[in-house]
Amino acid sequence: MIPPHRRHGLWLAFFLHRLSGIALALFLPAHFLVLALALTDPAALDGFLHWAHQPVVRAAEMGLVFLLSVHLFGGLRLMALEWLPWSPRQKTLAALATAGSMFVALWFLLASAQAA
Repeated sequence: MIPPHRRHGLWLAFFLHRLSGIALALFLPAHFLVLALALTDPAALDGFLHWAHQPVVRAAEMGLVFLLSVHLFGGLRLMALEWLPWSPRQKTLAALATAGSMFVALWFLLASAQAA
């Protein structure tokens, strides 16, 4: 059985913020390795960029942008919790942060699909 505090919407916002932070921390070394290809092996970078145009990779990029925006909006929500007086609208702000993250991720997906 799920404990009552873990069924609360703000706990889910906390969990999503924590999960997105971990996922971004795992992504960062891979990103640096790909950037290093530009300096060490341009042919390998071209091969990677060709591979990155696959639809599955584009969908993963959308997921990454979603995680980044979730982490950004979740961090802004946490700063609001720390610096602003408490409000009973915290669930609404968490929902708006998630909706904003989805908007940013879908906007990125549509812009990248249009550029391809």
